[in-house]
Amino acid sequence: MAAGNVNPFNLSDSEDEADQRAEDGVHIEKSPSVGTQGPSSNNPFSPQADAEPPALLVSSTRTSPSVEGISVSVAAAAMTVALAETRVSVDVIAAQLIRDHYILTALEFHTELLESGRELPRLRDYFSNPGNFERQTGTPPACKEQGLGPGGPLNRAGSISTLDSLDFARYSDDGNRESDERVAVLEFELRKAKETIQALRTNLTQAAESDTQERNKNYSSHPETQEPIRPLEKRALNFLVNEYLLKNEYKLSAITFSDENDDQDFELWDDVGLNIPKPPDLLQIYRNCGSALPSPRNTVDVAVGVESGELTGNYITQKSDLLQQELEYQISLLNEEKQSLADYIKKLQRCMEPVVHNKQSDCPSILTGMSILIPVHSHIFLSFLVHRKLSPAFQQALLSFCKMSADSRLGAEVSRIADNEESVMLMLGRCLPHIVPNVLLAKREELIPLILCTACLHPEPKERDQLLHILFNLIKRPDDEQRQMILTGCVAFARHVGPTRVEAELLPQCWEQINHKYPERRLLVAEACGALAPYLPKEIRSSLVLSMLQQMLAEDKADMVREAVVKSLAIIMGYIDDPDKYSQGFELMLLSLGDPSERVVSAIHQVFIPAFAAWTTELGNLQTTLIPSLLARIEKLLKQGEHGLDEHKLHMFLSALQSLIPPLFSVVIQNAPFTHRVNLQGDIPPIEVTRFPRPASPLQDIATIVGSRETLSALLILYDYQLEHEGTTGWDSLLWVVNQLLPQLIDIVGRINVASTTCVHEFSRFFWRLCRTFGKIFTNTKVKPQFQEILRLSEENVDALTGNGILTKATVPIYATGVLTCYNQDEDRKLLVGFLEDVMTTLSLSHAPLDSLKASFVELGANPVYHELLLTVLWYGVVHTSALVRCTAARMFELILRGMSEALIDRRVAPALITLCSGPEFSVRISTIPAFGTIMETVTQKELLERVKMQLASFLEDPQYQDQHSLHMEIIRTFGRVGPNAEPRFRDEFVLPHLHKLALGNNVQATESKRIDIATQLFEAYSALSCCCILHPTLTCVFLGVFVSVLAVGVVSAGRQLGLAFQQSDGLVPRPDTPIQLARW
Repeated sequence: MAAGNVNPFNLSDSEDEADQRAEDGVHIEKSPSVGTQGPSSNNPFSPQADAEPPALLVSSTRTSPSVEGISVSVAAAAMTVALAETRVSVDVIAAQLIRDHYILTALEFHTELLESGRELPRLRDYFSNPGNFERQTGTPPACKEQGLGPGGPLNRAGSISTLDSLDFARYSDDGNRESDERVAVLEFELRKAKETIQALRTNLTQAAESDTQERNKNYSSHPETQEPIRPLEKRALNFLVNEYLLKNEYKLSAITFSDENDDQDFELWDDVGLNIPKPPDLLQIYRNCGSALPSPRNTVDVAVGVESGELTGNYITQKSDLLQQELEYQISLLNEEKQSLADYIKKLQRCMEPVVHNKQSDCPSILTGMSILIPVHSHIFLSFLVHRKLSPAFQQALLSFCKMSADSRLGAEVSRIADNEESVMLMLGRCLPHIVPNVLLAKREELIPLILCTACLHPEPKERDQLLHILFNLIKRPDDEQRQMILTGCVAFARHVGPTRVEAELLPQCWEQINHKYPERRLLVAEACGALAPYLPKEIRSSLVLSMLQQMLAEDKADMVREAVVKSLAIIMGYIDDPDKYSQGFELMLLSLGDPSERVVSAIHQVFIPAFAAWTTELGNLQTTLIPSLLARIEKLLKQGEHGLDEHKLHMFLSALQSLIPPLFSVVIQNAPFTHRVNLQGDIPPIEVTRFPRPASPLQDIATIVGSRETLSALLILYDYQLEHEGTTGWDSLLWVVNQLLPQLIDIVGRINVASTTCVHEFSRFFWRLCRTFGKIFTNTKVKPQFQEILRLSEENVDALTGNGILTKATVPIYATGVLTCYNQDEDRKLLVGFLEDVMTTLSLSHAPLDSLKASFVELGANPVYHELLLTVLWYGVVHTSALVRCTAARMFELILRGMSEALIDRRVAPALITLCSGPEFSVRISTIPAFGTIMETVTQKELLERVKMQLASFLEDPQYQDQHSLHMEIIRTFGRVGPNAEPRFRDEFVLPHLHKLALGNNVQATESKRIDIATQLFEAYSALSCCCILHPTLTCVFLGVFVSVLAVGVVSAGRQLGLAFQQSDGLVPRPDTPIQLARW
């Protein structure tokens, strides 16, 4: 308080001296033993005959229960020094303070007297009179009676209290004292209000105790009668019941109980209304119901200010019982401190030894300093160790010059050292909320261990909730490393506290952040749900957490959040054990597969589907439910897509089936007849590196699924032996694959559109992984026979009119690229070559569409490994006796040239094409033109281009080809296709001049239909070449003029043939009068 700067025992009335002391920062505690003047005739403090011994004024700070007894002992020790001095009357002191306008000092003096149990009438009357604090123009009677000077009374604000708001600003020379003085007055009012409340509570408590004693007497005399419960008893029992529910984790019951008693605050015992300590909890009461409960120790706040004559008077008589209890408590504390104090005494004794031998040693000063500064449990000073005769008040006043502050929150925490683990947790719970905001964001993860440790061990649920809230809000936008630290801490917390507290304390934090505006925070929630899944109750894991993740998967817009949700869902699937959740998991899989983000789709294949398949395997639903469900959706999609197949959905379902191949194979080998013969002892040969396709993730590694690579190796040995020698009898899981899965897949393959390169590629990859996973023996004995039975290579399987034969379907390219390419040994390559040769021959001789053969060449030609093999097949067609087969072979060259090395083209392709051109059939020669055009487009070797140029020039300049309309059409179409990408010099010197010649020749074409066909192809070629940069300007002008004029003639003929009419009457479409206008039109 501000009044603490005023010394009431200063005999000087000079305000200058007071100001000088305030400026010097001298703060002296009030003590009657300091500053007392000797007797003088004119001294108002001179001793009188009826003077009372002065009170020993001790600070009114609230202390622990041990303070009262020790404070009394300290005061008693001080009395022996102070009794010999002459004392003045307290009434005289009060009169002097009021007379000199030390109002706050008088107020403090009045307060201390009240706390010591002695009320001074003068001060009571003065502070109870509102007139002493109202501003008036003259001097009020109260001032005259009390001896106030001309300064006048204090101003009083509009409050109903006596000293509610004093305006000291105009009476103070120090403006900084205004707020402190007002605070002092408000503190006084607060103490008065608290005293009133305390008095009322005391009366209520006494009344309750008397009623309790009366009821106990009535109960002992009439135990069969029971009086109705009283309101205070009900409130007390409600508090204990709620406390029992919370301690034993009945949170829902506690919430319901609190709602039903909304008129009571269950967090504060004081709300009950009784001025007694909180009784033991219900468990303790139950355990002690057979014996008398020990009455809880009364703790009081003591501020002692007594005179020596009163120590053995009425005060001690009234407090004898309380002092006895406190002294017993004091003894127990001192026994606990015995060991620590013994150490201090030994140190002091070592410092005292030099004093005996050397008087100049400064150990006595060290001794004194140490004795003053040694703290003990009861927060008093060990003055009995000091070898100086200093009064406790003087010691305290002297130590007040140390720059220490316990008034602030931090000062209070620093001065209150924890002495056990619980105190440490309480201190951390109070301090961490103030520490976190002041730590740099980049270093806040350093606080995670401290926050989690405190949250684990703190006894208060509210404080734990606050700490976990701080943990999840520690960093505004945590990066990957910071999120990992937080998740690691959450998992450690979950391991320590168990499922119940994880559900009650961690999950609400996740739920609060599920819609946070920052995606990094939502990402933290998604990852936390997965990390905490093993430590949650199974009911919560399969209901609340699953619903949270499902909501985030459907609503969150951030790809990285949905990716984390999918991975957490996979972890949930790894721990879920409720069969009713299967359908929900299947729908989540389909929803994730249809996600537009590649990151989410990749996560579903790498993590979710393997985890979901593992669960369905345990349920026995992999072969009976999951795979058939996906196949049914593919078939439904094919039926709906007769006029347009949704290739995205087909890819989605087929990729899911492909991810289920490893779990399916693990089911087959783990449920085989030979599993009981697995022997892991001895030397087990390692698995070949190329035995299985490379897994997309560790969860798709079959060795991980079955347990270890040793176990898988042992199973594979028995698996191959069983297939090769013992058959599949009694092997239900494999028989399902052979008799149900494969036939259904082959039927689906026959119904897809062979022109859809995407579908062909997807099914080819699926069969390739299926065959490689199940092994070569399975492929040769189970898969290939089923395809070969359907693909009977004969003309009966080809309908030349409708093209609906099986050889024209996608079955051919999928079998060739998905099954026959699984293994690359000589016999496998020979089988693939023979199959392609037979298909090419059969389709050519049957005049059937070549789409299935083209799809096979496109799919195989994308891999350079098969270029030599395909050229071998085509050479078979080049030397075939049938012109139809040779035409087909010539057409196939165009499909495989892109991506082929120039050396291979020069060495094998060009000779084969020239060989075809040397044949007598014009159809075969014409079929080679697209392949020559592709060479022009892809090759840069000059010698090879010259050879191609010579061959094409022979087609254009040889008289035998002048009337070959189909040849001219094919050349113009090829030039228009490859011209923009061909070598510029080749284009300018060869392609454009020959197009010019073809246009001029078409102008004299007698057959109008042929002229229109050529003109249309020339127009398309011109449109394709119009964006090219022609290097020769003269050639450009001459060529374009002649080309446009000739082309115009052909277009006009076409327009006349089609009956094109121009609307001349209304002028909407002007008539093209010139060929150039017509060409522009």
